[in-house]
Amino acid sequence: MTSLTASSTSASNADLAATLLRVTSGVWFLLHAGLKLFVFTPAGTAGFFESIGLPAILAYVVIAAELLGGLALIAGFKTRLVALGLSVILLGSIYTPHFAAGFFFSNEGGGWEFPAFWALTLWALALLGDGAYALGKR
Repeated sequence: MTSLTASSTSASNADLAATLLRVTSGVWFLLHAGLKLFVFTPAGTAGFFESIGLPAILAYVVIAAELLGGLALIAGFKTRLVALGLSVILLGSIYTPHFAAGFFFSNEGGGWEFPAFWALTLWALALLGDGAYALGKR
C-alpha cells in the first residue's frame, strides 16, 4: 500500500528541496515528451534518431520513458530508480547528437551543457530520494 510521505508540518527543508527538484524534473520530462509527440511527431523523432545512426525504435522508447518517468517523478514513485534511469537518456543525448556541437547549448546543434547539468541534477535527486509529498516508501 502506498501513502504520501511527510506531512506539511514535518517536512524538512531538504525534503521540500527534493520535492521541488523531483516535480520540476518530472514536468521538464513531460515537456520534452510533448515536444517529440506534438511538434516533431513520433515518426519525425524516429526519423531524426535514424539520421544520427540510432535505431528508430529507440525514439519510441525514449518518448515512453520521458512520459512515464516524468509522471513517476511528479508522483514521487520510485524516485531514485527513475532518476537514474532517466539520466541514461540524457547521457545518450550527450553522446549523440550534442557532444559534437561543443559544450555550450547555445552552439549550433545544441551543445552538451544542458543535458550534462540535467543528468547531474537527476543524480542529486537520486541521492536525495523522494522528498516530501511522494507516493510510496522512502
